[in-house]
Amino acid sequence: MTRNGPDDATRKGTSEMDAIVGLLAFAQTRPRWSGSAALDSASQAIARSRVLAGKSPGEYTELLARCLRTTAGLQLRWGRATEALPLAQEAVAVARSIGGGPLVLALVCLAHALEALHRYSEAAATMAEAERIPRTD
Repeated sequence: MTRNGPDDATRKGTSEMDAIVGLLAFAQTRPRWSGSAALDSASQAIARSRVLAGKSPGEYTELLARCLRTTAGLQLRWGRATEALPLAQEAVAVARSIGGGPLVLALVCLAHALEALHRYSEAAATMAEAERIPRTD
């Protein structure tokens, strides 16, 4: 399904997971000057994924980590490192239970947030942790 706007996520017949992925896709395509709409969509994706992860953690934990990581990335892209940091930290905390690729991606996102805040030694330690995680491809 092609996503053209945030209302696409609420169309009849759209699964909850597809709706969340659609909200993230919409948020990522918005330019910086329309950050409010993008952040609303990303925040809604986080909220909806929290509900799913609460109901079925094994199935939707990775989706929640992705929503948090994506929103942190948007904040970083718009120069809002302070707002990105707690999202990135939560993405790491959530992804730890999954491990593998989702944890590596979350750690890299956290390292970027720390670098943006000039916390270079913490960023380097975070990247080193990401590099120690075995590849599963």
